[in-house]
Amino acid sequence: MSVIVDQADLSLKYTAHYTEVKNALFEGSSEVLNAQRKKAFQDFVKQGIPTRKNENYKYTNLNPAFAADFDFIHERQQAATVDDEVFKCDVPNLNTNLAIIQNGWFKKDKEGDLPEGVIFDGLEKIANEKPELLAAYGSIAKAEEDPLVALNTAFAKDGFFVYVPKGVIVEDPIQIINILKNETDTYSTQRNFIYVEEGAKVQVLWCDHTLNSNQYISNSVTEIFVGDNAEMEFYTLQNQHNKAANLNSVFVNQGRDSRATTHTSTMHGGMIRNNLKFIMNGENAEAHMYGMAFMDRKQHIDNFTQVIHAKPHCESNQLYKNVLDEQSVGAFSGRIHVVRDAQKTNAFQRNNNLLLTDEATMQTKPQLIIDADDVKCSHGATVGQIDEEALFYLRARGIAEDKARLMMMNAFTHEVVNEIKLEPLRDRIDHLVDKRLRGELARCHECDYQCECD
Repeated sequence: MSVIVDQADLSLKYTAHYTEVKNALFEGSSEVLNAQRKKAFQDFVKQGIPTRKNENYKYTNLNPAFAADFDFIHERQQAATVDDEVFKCDVPNLNTNLAIIQNGWFKKDKEGDLPEGVIFDGLEKIANEKPELLAAYGSIAKAEEDPLVALNTAFAKDGFFVYVPKGVIVEDPIQIINILKNETDTYSTQRNFIYVEEGAKVQVLWCDHTLNSNQYISNSVTEIFVGDNAEMEFYTLQNQHNKAANLNSVFVNQGRDSRATTHTSTMHGGMIRNNLKFIMNGENAEAHMYGMAFMDRKQHIDNFTQVIHAKPHCESNQLYKNVLDEQSVGAFSGRIHVVRDAQKTNAFQRNNNLLLTDEATMQTKPQLIIDADDVKCSHGATVGQIDEEALFYLRARGIAEDKARLMMMNAFTHEVVNEIKLEPLRDRIDHLVDKRLRGELARCHECDYQCECD
């Protein structure tokens, strides 16, 4: 691995690579993706790899992740496959419509029992065959506002696409197993799009995994459009090794009377940055955002959320919790903006953090920007260690110290786990949380790959 110290040189490395491959990017892609590719590259040139001087990235140093010598995956790898007999990411008793994404490229695993009119396919295929369904592509993930989004848009070729037509209810969740597996250190770009029309309902489960010990960067962007009176639940399970950098940006646009929920469970990962932006563009919309992370060694987790209340009578709720052990680092920045005339807004935000050692660190920054006067808004944050009095109480009743600590940590995270509406998934996450808190590597069920964690 070669390390580039100068920030300008680091950004130049990626602009030079784009210049080298841009003809292949344009020639092998659709007009709907290419229409924004050139501008996105120019936006990245203006911004560069974000540094701590960028207020939105002040708690995360991206230089070490971007400085490695990566192979870029701009074409589908026909030979690279995942052995389904070796790797299984299953949730017992949960039937799903399943697909695999490997290094940013969509691979349909099997044809599920989807209702008529529902589309679950690769972004590349839809962009070529049904570009009208991507008319809103790039409208909420704006390249000029974030350099990681700009870099993603410049390189974007494939990812997953979900379309649920008006009034359709998808009974079985849609599941994407997102795998990083290559023979060399790899930079992966993934672009996803979810379109839920008026009155429709869908649940999406996205699982992140690495299947060998190479170094990876995954830069993914997901745009989600939730129509009037529609419902969407988006669950993310992050479980990667310590050499993986996961840069995950999700943007949600809501219509009138809609309900949208995101839930992110971070079990393992070297460096994780989760960007989440909700835009509440219809009256009486509800947004619910939940997240929990379990970090140890020198792992890093940074959750950055933005909620824009653009219409009256909307409600948003945020609850994020972190358990930080050894020398791990956590950060949370939550920004709520109630625009002028967005009256009768209810907006709530809470971030609680548990530090298990004196070496673990946490930065938290809740923010309220309120331009309307008839609103109810609150935010709060706590950073602390295990309550010694409560621990003494449990030990006085004959409970061993290690078991008492485990009980207290489970109780701390249960509030977030309990917000998972899919009961089989909730039970599965409960099991993984218990394994993680016991210090075990939270491998997915029956995974025989021996991925290193150091």
